[in-house]
Amino acid sequence: MAGGAIAASDGRDYPGKLTFKVFVTCVIAATGGLIFGYDLGISGGVTSMDSFLEKFFPAVYEKETSIRPSENQYCKFDSQTLTLFTSSLYIAALVASIFAATITRHFGRRTTMLWGGILFCVGALVNGFAERVWMLIVGRMFLGFGIGCANQSVPIYVSEMAPYRFRGALNMMFQLAITIGILVANLLNYFFAQIEGGWGWRLSLGGAMVPALIIIAGSFCLADTPNSLIERNHFKEAKEQLVKIRGIPNVDEEFNDLVSASEASKLVKHPWVTIFQRKYRPQLTMAICIPFFQQLTGMNVITFYAPVLFKTIGFGSSASLMSAVITGTVNSLATLVSIFSVDKFGRRTLFLQGGAQMFICQVIITIAIAFKFGTTGNPGELPKWYAYGVVFFICVYVAGFAWSWGPLGWLVPSEIFPLEIRSAAQSINVSVNMIFTFAIAQVFTSMLCHLKFGLFIFFACWVVIMSLFIHKFLPETKGVPIEEMTIVWRNHPYWRKFVSSDGDASGPGGDIQLEKDAVEQKV
Repeated sequence: MAGGAIAASDGRDYPGKLTFKVFVTCVIAATGGLIFGYDLGISGGVTSMDSFLEKFFPAVYEKETSIRPSENQYCKFDSQTLTLFTSSLYIAALVASIFAATITRHFGRRTTMLWGGILFCVGALVNGFAERVWMLIVGRMFLGFGIGCANQSVPIYVSEMAPYRFRGALNMMFQLAITIGILVANLLNYFFAQIEGGWGWRLSLGGAMVPALIIIAGSFCLADTPNSLIERNHFKEAKEQLVKIRGIPNVDEEFNDLVSASEASKLVKHPWVTIFQRKYRPQLTMAICIPFFQQLTGMNVITFYAPVLFKTIGFGSSASLMSAVITGTVNSLATLVSIFSVDKFGRRTLFLQGGAQMFICQVIITIAIAFKFGTTGNPGELPKWYAYGVVFFICVYVAGFAWSWGPLGWLVPSEIFPLEIRSAAQSINVSVNMIFTFAIAQVFTSMLCHLKFGLFIFFACWVVIMSLFIHKFLPETKGVPIEEMTIVWRNHPYWRKFVSSDGDASGPGGDIQLEKDAVEQKV
């Protein structure tokens, strides 16, 4: 069957164990996800605070407070300036992720993480003291530069540090940190909105300094990965580091494979050109399609605009913020399910199960909103049980995303790229993610205004398409060492015609497989 599970028996079975040092290191590195999560949660919350809207977006505030029952409730937040506040960050993140690839390759993953924290901290300060819309936009751009650096480096760092048997669970710490950041942001929005005087939004935006300082401090505590050290010719350090993180004295087999992969990768002078070679077609396809599909699940609509969405469908201001807290809690708890199951059941199983769950919930939510709100968005008197029912199915939908496309959207791309194109491929992955995050954030309120309840059907159709894509084209990567990942593409019914042995050994950078084969013959 196309896309079926691929056994790892052709690859190496490196000795080693999950040491306390590795666990702590991966947890510290994964805190880089806090800055992304905090921003995702905070932006939607402050845009539902009346004091914030009145100061920076008075036209939206006037429309919200003076809207008559005869007017369309779906359109009251339709403002391109307001959505630019949310979405401007992601264009900056896209630019930063491209430049971060060079920093990551030449100076190490840790340096890129450090700069991500510093830039995010600057953005938090600018936003916290903002007096004009342009200051908000500039602050958001600095936040975006920070997120671009962190998202480019953290998943790679964790994948390289983790033993391959535990790579899935440890890499998902990044997604867990994102969900914790969202949850904390939602909680802070709820409490800061209650502050007398209407200045609580400053604390919400300025509070982004806290996760920024955490990643800055954490980056000073981390060691570079053996892969990165070898890539920069620090072989002695790399072997010492590998011994420490694997917890065994003899790591020669894994070390030799890392060295051979690195030496061969240095033959690739231009990874941004090399990645477009035919033999890297599977990795390039996944680097583009997985983040593209991740954004079209519709989850970012819930994350960005949960308070706005709940407010639109009948919740008050504080009630909408509390509903966002509830969905944020579900998001974090469901991510834990994924951490404990991904290396047991595999990536494909979670992708497909989560997709089915999201599709069913989106259909139910569409029917529920269409029945009560119609095309005008005026439900009249909305029964509490009805509103709670909508929130319940949104939570089930969020859970489906949180143990599938949420964490796997970062895990799978970070573990499939060979070293010679890894930094460039991860930058493409992050760039595509940011492009479509920007697009969805920018057009959401307009789509809600025009598609109304049909917005959920739009995303449900995409969930069907992405599930079919995973079923046919994504091989199982569970339990495969990161430097042996070429095995899964060779054995795949569709992709093997692109990465056949002959194809791997030809063209620029094509000696990589020959180098690996030579190592295997020596063992």
